[in-house]
Amino acid sequence: MGAARNLWRLAVIARVLARHDALAALDALGVARWPVRPMRLFARRAARSRRIGESLAAAAVELGPGFIKLGQALSTRADLVGVETAADLAMLRDRLPPFPAAEARRVVAAELGAPVEALFATFDDAPVAAASIAQVHYATAPDGRAVAVKVLRPGVERAFARDLDLFLWLARLVERARPRWHRLRLPEAARAFAGIVEVEMNLSLEAAAAVELAGNFAADPTVNVPAVDWRRTARRVLTTERVAGVPLGDADALAAAGHDPAAIVARAAAATFNQVFRDGFFHGDPHQGNIFVAADGALWLVDFGVMGRLDLPTRRFLAEVLTAFLERDYARVSRAHFDAGFVPSDRSPGDFTQAVRAIGEPIHGLPTGEISAGRLLGQLFRTSEDFGMPVQPHLLLLQKTMVVAEGVGRALCPGANMWELARPLVGGWAALHMDAPARARAALGEAAALARRLPRIAERAEAALESLAAAGERPRSRWPVAAFLAGAAAAAAVIAAFASLS
Repeated sequence: MGAARNLWRLAVIARVLARHDALAALDALGVARWPVRPMRLFARRAARSRRIGESLAAAAVELGPGFIKLGQALSTRADLVGVETAADLAMLRDRLPPFPAAEARRVVAAELGAPVEALFATFDDAPVAAASIAQVHYATAPDGRAVAVKVLRPGVERAFARDLDLFLWLARLVERARPRWHRLRLPEAARAFAGIVEVEMNLSLEAAAAVELAGNFAADPTVNVPAVDWRRTARRVLTTERVAGVPLGDADALAAAGHDPAAIVARAAAATFNQVFRDGFFHGDPHQGNIFVAADGALWLVDFGVMGRLDLPTRRFLAEVLTAFLERDYARVSRAHFDAGFVPSDRSPGDFTQAVRAIGEPIHGLPTGEISAGRLLGQLFRTSEDFGMPVQPHLLLLQKTMVVAEGVGRALCPGANMWELARPLVGGWAALHMDAPARARAALGEAAALARRLPRIAERAEAALESLAAAGERPRSRWPVAAFLAGAAAAAAVIAAFASLS
């Protein structure tokens, strides 16, 4: 039944793509030319004069939120689709047709348990932004505070579920039909995409992310996060402090307000660095529409539906790799991958070092403004996958985030390189967290965490043994549990002792 539904959906998609002349993209790539070219005859006359990116964007809007999100993702990959097409797809970020204000009011009332008039002193029916998942209305709280109310699109959960089911089905189909594409792990990518979208559609989780990010920057006057109004927030409604500032993408308005583009890029570089390395919790969609500049030059960040997390070992790995690349120490880059377990131990370190050198050498000697750390990581991840590295969704999100952030910085201040600006901060962080005392503290922390988990691990082991004994597969005995606990405790003690000597 699922296959039949997806096949019918594919037929609908093909018809929509043909009507908007978006099949031109497949023709240009040389994909399925025999069925594609005849279908292009059904394109609307007006559509034939559009650029490919414009046609794809129009088709995505008609096809629904899943395809809009896919277009948004492609809009950040000018290296894949070209600069012009990426710019055309960027309109999918926040310039979509809004849904009726009456629907927005109905959602707010249903979620918050009271009519809009009882919740807000004023509520503007005209939305200030409309995206694939939600739209934003300005309002005034009863106490006079200016707020922004984000409302989920009606029916968006059902529409996304349909699209995500199709994407996963197609990913599995392609993987079976094209075994050489297995390394791309398309089903895993589809599931990771679904996980991100599911979180993004829960506005309570977005509110929690905003509060966490605000706490991380509480002592930094250069970065602001709007406060959450929890009394007027639920799963499908998010109310926050209204932001006053100039959008980062409006260069003319920034210049008119007297802001220095170079200073703004430097501030954005520091903010991004602090999120990634200092906190391990970063904004996953830092495009121009999600960053505003206040009158005093501070940055306002908004829209926290897509956030990424990196644990401390991963952050150490990234700092090691980026620093080693800048120093042209490719053997060190290779060792970092093997030590982190990202490349299987049966692969050749020498071969991997050679592959890394092929990535790093072409960028040396280039002007700093032409070097992209985001694209560098993208090449490195693709090379690592060739050596058997499994897909790391959190690293792929980081790489996409870096590409977007760098693009924003260059658009505002051509020639600037925000990662070169952040290089001293990366070096300082690495010195603080990667020297011997820092590693000793980390080892002690890991040993303590293991010790805290031992009782729970023992309970699970004993329960498993009891299940086996009840099934008659093995005599019931507690000595394996005791032996396991003794071994684990000894391992923790050894780790702690070694760390204290380091």
